Formats: sequence, C-alpha cells, structure tokens
Amino acid sequence: MDVGRQDPTGVPPTDASEHRRLLHSPDAVFQLFNTSLDFWHAQRFCAVQFGRLPSEGRRTDADGALQLLKESGLGTSVWAMEPSPPSLGPSANSEKYVSVSALNFPLESQEGYARLEVVFPPLEAVSVCVRVQWDRRHAKTSTVFSYAAPVFTNELLLRAQLGGGRVLLALIVHGQHRPFRASFANDGAWHHLCVTWRGSDGSWAVHVDGRRLDGGEGKDTPHQLHAGGIFVVGQDQDSFGGNFSEPFVGNVTGLGVWDEELEEQQVLALNACSAVDRQPLFAWNILDVTLHPDVKQVSASVRCPGRQPILTQGCWALDGRSPPQTPHFTTLPCSRALSVICITQQERFQKMKALRDVTRGQPSPFMHHLMQLSNGTLAGGVLVPEEAQMLTWEQGAKLLDVSQQVLEETPGVLEPSDVLSLVQLLGRASDVAAGGNESRTEAVTFGRHFLAVADKMIDPKNTPRWKEIQQVVNGPMVVVQSIDWMVTNLNPFLTAEDSGLVIHGKNIKLEVQRRNLGEDSSKTGFCSPALERGSRLDCIEVPTHNIKALHESGFQELTLMNTWYGSLCPLLNAEGNVALVPITSDIDLLPAVSDGTHKYIGAVLGSSVISSMVLAAGQPISMAVHFHLQHRHRNPPGTVYDPVCAFWDFDLVPEAGGSWSTKGCKVISTWRESTSCYCNHTTNFALLLQVYEVQRSPESEHALQTLTFIGCGVSLCGLTFTFILFIAVGVPKSDRTTVHKNLIAALGIAELLLVCSETASEYQEACLVVTALLHLFFMASFTWMLVEGLLLWSKVVSVNISEDRRMKLYYAIGWGCPVVIVGLTLALFYDKYKANDRCWLNVQTNVIWAFAGPVLFVLAVNAVVLWRVVMVTVSSARRRAKMLTPSSGSKVQALDLTWAATRPVLILLPVLGLTWLCGVLVHLSLVLAYLFIALNSFQGLFIFLVYAVYNSEVRTAIRRIKEKRKALSFTNCSSPMGFMPSQRTPNPSWTHTPRVSSPEASDTSGPGGGPTCVSLVIRNESFRKDGVVSFSLKPAAVNQVVQLTAFKPSAGC
Repeated sequence: MDVGRQDPTGVPPTDASEHRRLLHSPDAVFQLFNTSLDFWHAQRFCAVQFGRLPSEGRRTDADGALQLLKESGLGTSVWAMEPSPPSLGPSANSEKYVSVSALNFPLESQEGYARLEVVFPPLEAVSVCVRVQWDRRHAKTSTVFSYAAPVFTNELLLRAQLGGGRVLLALIVHGQHRPFRASFANDGAWHHLCVTWRGSDGSWAVHVDGRRLDGGEGKDTPHQLHAGGIFVVGQDQDSFGGNFSEPFVGNVTGLGVWDEELEEQQVLALNACSAVDRQPLFAWNILDVTLHPDVKQVSASVRCPGRQPILTQGCWALDGRSPPQTPHFTTLPCSRALSVICITQQERFQKMKALRDVTRGQPSPFMHHLMQLSNGTLAGGVLVPEEAQMLTWEQGAKLLDVSQQVLEETPGVLEPSDVLSLVQLLGRASDVAAGGNESRTEAVTFGRHFLAVADKMIDPKNTPRWKEIQQVVNGPMVVVQSIDWMVTNLNPFLTAEDSGLVIHGKNIKLEVQRRNLGEDSSKTGFCSPALERGSRLDCIEVPTHNIKALHESGFQELTLMNTWYGSLCPLLNAEGNVALVPITSDIDLLPAVSDGTHKYIGAVLGSSVISSMVLAAGQPISMAVHFHLQHRHRNPPGTVYDPVCAFWDFDLVPEAGGSWSTKGCKVISTWRESTSCYCNHTTNFALLLQVYEVQRSPESEHALQTLTFIGCGVSLCGLTFTFILFIAVGVPKSDRTTVHKNLIAALGIAELLLVCSETASEYQEACLVVTALLHLFFMASFTWMLVEGLLLWSKVVSVNISEDRRMKLYYAIGWGCPVVIVGLTLALFYDKYKANDRCWLNVQTNVIWAFAGPVLFVLAVNAVVLWRVVMVTVSSARRRAKMLTPSSGSKVQALDLTWAATRPVLILLPVLGLTWLCGVLVHLSLVLAYLFIALNSFQGLFIFLVYAVYNSEVRTAIRRIKEKRKALSFTNCSSPMGFMPSQRTPNPSWTHTPRVSSPEASDTSGPGGGPTCVSLVIRNESFRKDGVVSFSLKPAAVNQVVQLTAFKPSAGC
C-alpha cells in the first residue's frame, strides 16, 4: 500500500489533497479526511462519497485503516461499522464454527440414501430440522428427506429445485404439494432447514436459517400421520421404502425429528447450534442410521450464527493506537466527533475519478453554465467541496438555487458526470447544518429547490445516464434517501408556523402535515397527483386507530411526511421489459406453480414508489400503513404477473444501496389495474410484480406433440405421393407445375426434419445442424408459398414477363432468399442461434425474427393475393349469373356468390400458408394452439387434395393412361383368323363415335358354341395424335361385315 503516491500493486497515484489522504489496496481505496464528525454525519458523508466506514467484521478494513493512520502520523480513533445495524452492540453469543460429522451424498450416485432406524408412532404433529450443504453442480429436483407409511407413501417430504440462482423448497404433507416458495442462495454454504406441521388445523411452516419463509393452513390433510413409516434422507419413496427417483446431492448433518410443533424461538436456537428443551424422536447420531454404500461419513465445519445482538448506547470505533496484529474496537458515544476514514471499492473509485477528469478537461453544457452563474466559485468543475464538513445553510441554498436554474435553462439531457455531481450535492445538502435562525420561508424555499433538482434527476429521459454511472452510484434510490434525510433534518422549520406543506413537481410530490392529536385525527391520507385528475390510485394512509393509540400513549402532536415518486419505474427497470430488481434472501419472490402451467421469469418494479414517515417528539416512529398503488408495468404477450407488496430497506446489502424486502407487508386485495397492501411499518413502498410465462400443462404438451407427429406423418405421406404423381403420370410441364414441385419438396423435407429433430436434441452439434436445416427448409417453404401467390397474381393480373425470366426470378426468391437469410443469421448470431432445450431458433433473443419477420411478410403478401382472387372470382360469378339466369331469384344468386367467394378461400388458404396466421394468437388459448397445429401439421394433406385429388390435369393424365392401357390390350374372343384380300371392302365405311370408353366386342357364338368374332385395335393416324380406331368383325349369314369405331381421347387431353 502507499499513501498519495505510486503503489506496489501498480495502481497509479491519485489526487491526494490538503483535505484528504489516500491509501490504495488491490481491492479498495482508503480516504482519510481532515475533519471530525459525529457517527451519523460520518456515515452519511461516506455514503455521499460512494463509500462506507470501516467494518468491524472485516480484517482488511482494520489493517488498511490502521496503516493509513500510522502513515498520516495520527493515533486517533475513527468511526467504524459493524455487520449489524449501528444501534446494536456486540453479540451476546458471537458467531462460531463447530466441527460435526456429516453424510456425503455424491453427485455420481443416483441410489444413495440414509435410513433412520426409528419406530414412528402416529404423529399428530411433527417437526424436522436438518442442516444441508447443496452441491452447486447438481441442477435437478431433489428430495431432502421423505417419510412413507405402509398405507400411504407421500406422508411427509421436503423437495428442492433450482430457480433463479436459488434453491427453492416445497413441503408435501399427505400428498398435498405446497408451492416452491421458501428458498436459500445456491452458494455452496451450510443452511439450516426446519419444517413443522400440526394436524389439528393443518398449519405448516418452512424455516430457512432461522427465519419463517413460508407457511399456511390446510384442512385437506389428516389429523395425524400414519405410524410404522420409514424415514429416508436424500431420496423420495415412490413405493414404501423404495423406487428412489429424486436423489439429493451434497452434505447433511444435524438431523432431528420431534413429535410436536417447534416454536420459532426454538427454531432460532437450533439455527444457532443451541439445544432445545424438547425430547426428539430422533437426535443426530450416524450410528442409528443405515447407509447406502455410496453415502460416506465425512467431517465438516459448520457456521453457527449465534444469538441476535443486544442493544447498546454507543457506536463502534477503531482505536488508532492499537497494534496492527490485534485491531481493537470499542464503543463510544455516537455524538462524539471523530476522524473519518471512508473505504471505496477500487473499481468504483477509478470510474468516479475518470468522470471527474473528463469534467475538468471539457466541462459539460450543464457544468459550463453552472460555473458561469457561480461567478467562478466552482472552478475546476467541482460542484461539491471535498472537505468532510457539513455545508452551511447559505452554501447549500446557493448551490441548490443555481443548480435548479441551470437545469431549467440548459437544454438536452444531463451527462453522466452531471448526474454524479448532483447526487453528491443532494446528499451533502440533505445534511445541511442549520444555525437555528432560519425562517420557515427560507426552509420551504430550500426544500422546493431541493425537490426541483431531484425531480429533474429522476426524469425518465435520464435513464441512460443512470445506467452509465451504475458502477459508482447505487441507482436512483439514493435520491429517495436524500429526500428522506432532508425532510427529517428540516422538519422543525417546515412545520414551524402552520399545519402543512405541499411541494409538487412533475415526478415528485411531497406533503408534510403537523397533526394535533387532541383534535380530529380522521384525515391521515395522502395521494399522488393522479387524484386531482379524478383517479383515487397511488394513495397511502396511517389507520386512524393507530393515531388514537399514540394519543392515548401520551403524544400530543406528530408530523406526517409522505412522498410520491412517479418516474422510478423506468429507471429501476432500465434493463428491459422483464428485469430483475435487486433482491436478497430477505425477500420472498420465488414461488413456483406446482401444476407446471407457469414459469417464473423475474420480478419488476410495477408501480410508483410512495413513502410515509411519522415523527413524534422529533423521533421517527414506525406505524402500520395501508397503501393502494396502480400497476404501471405492461406485460409482454403470453405472461401474467402476481403483485407483491414490498418496501426498500436501505440497511439490506448496504454496499448495493439497499434492497427490496417484504417483511411485515401483505396484499389485502388486488384488481386488474391496482393492488391494496398493508405493512406494519413506515418507509418507502412499492409493488413488485412477479412475472410468469404462461405454460401449458404436461398433458396438453403431450397431446399437442402427438397431434403434431401424426399430422406431420400424414402430411409427409401426402406430399410424397403428390410429388410422385407429378412425375409418374406425365403432367404437362409448365411454370405452375414447377412451382408446385418446389413447394412440395421444401415442405416435405422440412416436415421430415421436424419429425426427426427430437432424436438430435441430445447432441449439440447435430442439433445445431438440424436447427439450421429446419430454418432453411421452412423458410424455403414460405418463400415458395410466396411464389405461389405471385404466380396466382400473374394469372389474375396480366404481367408481361416471359416464362424464362419469370422462373429465374421465382428460383431466386424460392431458394436464394432462404440461403441468404440463414447464412447471415448464423454469421451474426452463431452463439445465440439455437434454443437451449430444443432444436429450433432461440425465441429468447432477436434471432427468432430471422424466421418470423420474413414469414409475416409472406403472409401479408399472400393475404393481398387471396383478396384479389376472391374479388375477381366474385365478379366473374356475378356476370355469369346475370347472363345465364337473369330471371332467377336473389337468394339463388346470393348462394352462388357466397360459394364463389368461399371456394377459393378454402382451396388457397393452406396453399398460400395463411393458416399460419393462427400462430400469432396461439398464446391466448389452448384451443387456438390445437387449431394452429391441426391446420399446419396437416398442410401437406391439404396440398395433396388440392394438387392431386382435385387437380384436373392430374385426373386427366390418369384417365388418359387408363384409356391407353385398355385400347392397347387385345381381347381374343375366338380362334385366330386373318384378313384375306378378297374379304376387304375397297372403300370401308368409317364410323366415328366420340367418347367410347372401351372397344366394342361381339357376344355372338357360332353353331359350334365357340367364339365366332375377333376384335383388333389399331392407331388411326388420320385422327389426333392419341386417337384410336377399333375394328369389330362379326360373321353374318352370308357375308362378313367389317365395322370401325374410332375413339376420341378424353376431353382436355
């Protein structure tokens, strides 16, 4: 480490000044400020510097602080923080680690289990507590323990599965599956789990690390669990004592079973590695456990968190004279003035320094204008002075006044350095030192300027700037915290003369009320500006009976401070439509629906933020509140949300600026557009919307997959038979038949790949190839459907393009466009191309638009073509009806016109691919999903019917083949005979009989009973090319007469 110069770690020297001294470490920067503050102001000052005080629980903090004090020549004490809140003193039973015997369930084994050798009586209540260490490599659903009776297997189970980087827990009692709601971090550490159940009312609870995270009541369970069961650790029991299918992977220790419901204090004691005064049915002893050979006994070190700390009257301080080897922390009165050392993360410090260097080199328009109005007092582009002393009232008021003026006069958005400077300004101004002689008017003016600056900062147009400084600033909630500090600090001045104050901006509304509890206390509500436009949403109130209870306790007056923030939603959800908000283990936001119909995506801030603070005798008092907030988040298609009442706790994850929590809050009622909540304390509240993707049940998915498989199989047969017919029967070549063949080939290959894609999903490389081929041939199917539409348009609307040029264009569209689209998509999005769980495009990214975009274009064009064909068909039918049946009734004509419009629609819908339009609405209903799959998986069957069964060219070609075969066959009805020249008539009479389906043959017999006639079929070259002539010779009484019958080919040949 080094003070104010080059550091051996390679960190460049920093700008140490007369106001501070610096010391660099690889991970942090220690700043010693040349001033003395009390604990609270020191803590806020470090927060404004985007740092923190040294922590009593971190040895590196103490080492760095002591070294900086030593090199600065100071032996004074400095303020320090402890891991728990600063008003709490040392722990009565400090944290410790104990060595225990544990059981290891390896990842390589699927059969490992441990069985308790205990005889279980009927259980009217039960508690099971265990300490587990989850193997982070294991990602499948597991069973921590299971109890099965001979008459019922699923008596008691604790299941676990991964979700959102956490391990979710669900309790099963007598077959009733509770949701996966309680959870702990998947961090590889030891966690204490405890479940309780009581049969009298079905109440149950799941505790994690001493805290009750889930619970409820259920009358659907019996009053007792059956006796004589088997208790297995690490496996479920699909049958009594066997059929294991959900192995646990990790370590287990400290298992205990009680035949009663443990209280929360007893659960806390067990979590702290303490004993309870309850006799267990089973106490942890590996000698009383039967182990599978794969399960091994191991030694482990388990962290025992200890009891909750007790209250003290002082704040922590680090003694600067203590030796570096043994840092000494003590408690001192919080009001004492001590030196201040702030610790900032190295990465955050360097980012902040870079932003300031940019401002010094080239000030932003905001800072340039600010320096002009300040008459040179802000030289160097520094808005807030660096010295660690409180701003005077005059300094804070002047800085706020000039900043508000510049914000109103400077066009455009702020730069990142501007937002950073303004955040520091609000933090320092909120802690302004009042001299005591300020008037209420000055205080109100100060507050208005303060809120005007804050209002501009949280404007949604500054969302990109907040994102750019997220390495330094912990989000826009720092503005909310500064407003809370300012209102608390100026409360005596803001309410000095009358009962209230309202400051109203575009994005913020503040109301301060002073209430005399001896008078009417009915009105305690506060609403957002939306109330003024006729809406009663976004409101908060303190229940009247709580106000009366304060009066009965001896309080005579109180101050209600309420604030509404209307623009934080886009700032906190800046990452996208569904963005995870900061969540810690203290918030319960990970329930999973047990029926599998919903998939948890994440949580978003779904409302405005509204706050309430109650001050009595100048001190904050926590009271219960009711609030009603409007939902402000728009769900993407195919998703639903579940509102959760939450508040922002600045003490949770302090290095991140706080986190959302749900402690003490619950939903009273919820509607489509709003939710009403109750919380047992006052702070900053909001609605978090848990967003779920609507999924189908496993039965529906199986039915849809089966229907798809059957439909694709039938379609594949139809397409194959159609293609063979086009080649085998000799359909005349034309541009239309060529287009038909290409469409059939592309669609047939695509459906064949779709049927076989499931087998390739287990192999990543093969699955990628199949995905690309599916993309190519389905894309080609649609481009050839587009060609079908263009060809149909050319028949309806005269297009003067030669057939050769037209076919070249068709081939370029039909095969060239798909190849280009697939190639570009693979080149640009190779890593994101394929979905994780199937052989198809990734629908979670924009890659899917490489298929959906062209498809929508094709469907739009073909819809126009179909409309044009219908119009032409109806017009022709109307003219024909007038010519043929001018006197027929209007009803007959209406039926003819309806059929004329319906017939092309029924024929062309599947051919042009317009049935795929149903895919846009699939997410709305399961019925639409079945309709979509039925229409499109059977598309090949429809094409077979249109192109083969009801195609006049194919039917004519088949009929012509049949007639040729009949005409070229000889039917020998008698013994062979020849033609003598004398028997021929010089000029035979030719008789042409049209449409004779078969040559005539005589049925007469001679006297001898044998055949007496013979038929001969020859080609008649004088007719059409395929004309046939049949000669029928019949013996007469005297002379033989020769008759000739000519056959004309079928019409259209």
